[in-house]
Amino acid sequence: MRHPGDVLFPGEKPFPILPAVDHYAGSEKLMKKALQLQNELGPIFDITCDCEDGAHAGAEREHAEMAAGLIMSGDNRHGRVAVRIHDFTHAHWQRDIDIIVSIAGARLPFITLPKPRGAGDARAQIAYLRGVESRLGLGREIPVHVLIETLGALREAWEIAATPGVESLDFGLMDFVSGHHGAIPGSAMKSPGQFCHPLVVRAKCEIATAALGNGVVPTHNVTTELRDIEVIRDDARRARNEFGFLRMWSIHPNQIVPIVEAMRPDFSEVETAAAIVIAAQDKDWAPIAHQGLLHDRASYRYYWELLARARATGMTLPAEAARRFF
Repeated sequence: MRHPGDVLFPGEKPFPILPAVDHYAGSEKLMKKALQLQNELGPIFDITCDCEDGAHAGAEREHAEMAAGLIMSGDNRHGRVAVRIHDFTHAHWQRDIDIIVSIAGARLPFITLPKPRGAGDARAQIAYLRGVESRLGLGREIPVHVLIETLGALREAWEIAATPGVESLDFGLMDFVSGHHGAIPGSAMKSPGQFCHPLVVRAKCEIATAALGNGVVPTHNVTTELRDIEVIRDDARRARNEFGFLRMWSIHPNQIVPIVEAMRPDFSEVETAAAIVIAAQDKDWAPIAHQGLLHDRASYRYYWELLARARATGMTLPAEAARRFF
């Protein structure tokens, strides 16, 4: 029987299925704590070692080497530990790439590029990354996540999302608000303001649309709430249901599980998806009727991706679907 991944997207770039949370850690202590939690919960969240804000001035090399060493350590059991490098205007961004790729390129799931002023900055950093990969004989192209946190990057979000190698567009809310020089109030950096201020809402809609329109994952900004689980869960739920974001940052371990829970598909829909995709495979992907409704390859794509996203959030899939497809 033919696998849905081989049948439903012939000749197309597959849509990335990423964990629902990208967890940021700036210090070695916090990176190791995040790795311990990832090993307890499984790869339901990514870890990004922050070599931008996490590195002290003058200690950029040491910080990058430390992060790369952690990625290559035996504690990294799932291969889902990435890095954020310095931005294009910083003197150390090329050395970040040199150090991290030369040490840990074989295990890097992605590299995040912060604060591009437009598509040109992102393309220049990606071109340099590709050159380093080639020079090292890496044999793979490391996916790139790009932070949209300047007005110039927002203006060119579609171009950035269309750039080969880009896997995710991430919204950097704090820097975006700061970049408006007081025209957007500070209350828009947290809820409920972040979901109702027109300029922030516009940015989120444009980022999500540009990402989805180019087959890359839209990733939502952090929530500033660290303790109230319901607020954290509600922020993630709104990001997912109202704005179409499929992934979200976290900055504290308390945030990881409620974000994952909010980003998960409803289990009843997962059961429906499993039944439809199983029946479709049994019919060799010809149209079927399920509970009185017609389904064909268009709906098969939807339900197959839903199953894959559910699995990425750690949901237990119906046994037959898990056996057949994963």
